[in-house]
Amino acid sequence: MAGRGNNSPAIGIDLGTTYSCVAVWKHNRVEIIPNDQGNRTTPSSVAFADSERIIGDGAKNQVALNPANTIFGAKRLIGRRFSDSKVQQDIKLLPFKVIKGSSGTPKIVVTYKGQEKFLAEEISAMILGKMKETAEAYLGKVVKYAVITVPAYFDDSQPRATKRAGTIAGLDVIRMIDEPTAAAVAYGLDNKSDIVGKKNVLVFDLGGGTFDVSVMTIDKRGVLEVKAVAGDTHLGGDDFDNRMVDHCAMEFKRRCDKDLTGNQQAMGRLRFTSDKAKWILSYANRTSIELDGLYEGIDFSMKFTRAKFEDLNMGSFNKCIDILETCLNDANMKKSCVDQVILVGGSTRIPKVQHMVQEFFDGRELCNSVNPDEAVAYGAAVIAAKVKCGDILLDA
Repeated sequence: MAGRGNNSPAIGIDLGTTYSCVAVWKHNRVEIIPNDQGNRTTPSSVAFADSERIIGDGAKNQVALNPANTIFGAKRLIGRRFSDSKVQQDIKLLPFKVIKGSSGTPKIVVTYKGQEKFLAEEISAMILGKMKETAEAYLGKVVKYAVITVPAYFDDSQPRATKRAGTIAGLDVIRMIDEPTAAAVAYGLDNKSDIVGKKNVLVFDLGGGTFDVSVMTIDKRGVLEVKAVAGDTHLGGDDFDNRMVDHCAMEFKRRCDKDLTGNQQAMGRLRFTSDKAKWILSYANRTSIELDGLYEGIDFSMKFTRAKFEDLNMGSFNKCIDILETCLNDANMKKSCVDQVILVGGSTRIPKVQHMVQEFFDGRELCNSVNPDEAVAYGAAVIAAKVKCGDILLDA
């Protein structure tokens, strides 16, 4: 590995279900690379409009106006068969069309230059290409090498499909690494000098679209091994947004006796504003949702408290704790044997989630000093630098 194109930088990419992030090891530290909008994460969305293709922030911002041609969540489909029960569940919830391809894989249909059909890895390749371009603009040089992260629950075909997406994007994927391992590396838990015997680590990853819990052990050589994984591929920030949107829509109907749920533009505006309100409630006790001319020229305004947000989503929060307990049982490990608990994913900023996890571990201090949106990409960048210089013990 040591001779791998030392003049070409190696980047780390967290290819997320809802957002992606890219990082690089530079000046003896990890740098998270902002996109052309100045944002440190980029929506994993691709929009098609006539002959134009939009990736990232621009795609997400126009989804309410062009839902059938704005593709998101391709990670849910990548490497799967169309007949897979999970794929069949997913496509019922998607606003864009998914059909069975000639080889039995899902194909996404969009109106673009007449009509086009794309495999999930082709959509993922567009997002990875955006990450590559973002890194090249920041570094001022061509980027060839990358480490890409995947969920620990992916089967063999899904990482292979993700690696193909990297190749389509023009990247030499030097390592695929699971997300909890990358998160552990972000916290330096693979540092051999700090380990006496074995260390047990639990990674609690609650993102925008999915929830994963992983239990791993790290031995004195710094080798990380995932012992158990549990999760829900449809549990995350999007669900919390949806409950806020549903609550607001019901309130609008109660006040105005009008049902706006069939109006995609009104629902899109409501979802965008609800998402902003959700983040405000992570550091404030109350906020307001205000939209002029939301539906049929009627303005909408309502107060939203943190307590109300928690009440709407308590079922999901409790489910996270149930899954956490299942993962520990699968690993045959008592919670008292867990040495460190790492919080990953933007939704772990929610105070109630942090409180419930801490309470489950009897008041244990949680590891959340690395930005939870960036921790996986951060670890991937560290791994990329180590692979490039041949200094790595991670189990491939």
